[in-house]
Amino acid sequence: MHNSILIQVSAGRGPAECCRAVARLVPLLIKDADKQGITATVTEQTPGELNGTLQSVLLRLEGSAAAAFAASWEGSVQWVAQSPYRRMHKRKNWFVSLQVFKPAAQQVPPGTIVYTTCRASGPGGQHVNKTESAVWAIHVASGISVLASDTRSQHQNKKLATERLLQKLAAWQLEQQLASAQQQWEQHTHTQRGNAARVIRMPL
Repeated sequence: MHNSILIQVSAGRGPAECCRAVARLVPLLIKDADKQGITATVTEQTPGELNGTLQSVLLRLEGSAAAAFAASWEGSVQWVAQSPYRRMHKRKNWFVSLQVFKPAAQQVPPGTIVYTTCRASGPGGQHVNKTESAVWAIHVASGISVLASDTRSQHQNKKLATERLLQKLAAWQLEQQLASAQQQWEQHTHTQRGNAARVIRMPL
């Protein structure tokens, strides 16, 4: 999508307090985006172990200023508050990460997708079974493939297969990006996490 950005808010391997910080941070981020005319939508979220906590949240930001807004939040956020779960705990600094991603392009270079045809099965009578109208679209690098046999037109099925493959490929590429970002965040030292882009002082 034009002017669309994805941003992942994650607690990494942090304790429940970090997961609570994620849950508290996301509404603040959405509210801040709205003030700047940016639409922020939760597209995916992973709950934490305790009620009211979130391990990670994926947001889609849309608007002309989405990229600049996301960049202003990217990095680690330090939440300063007493633990709501361990009242006697001395630690008051909890860190979460914000990673920015651009949606995968919906176009791929020529030759990266191969097509094969086969006989369609299912309703449609003998004509469907006698013609190779179904189309497999295969992304060579990843091995991801989809089959389209919705119509009797090989041309239309090829178009449908391409569209579905691009959607599936975009989801796969995003998963790879998120996994890489999560791994990098988990490898950060406390010193690196302490170099926060933003500091929030509010109760958890």
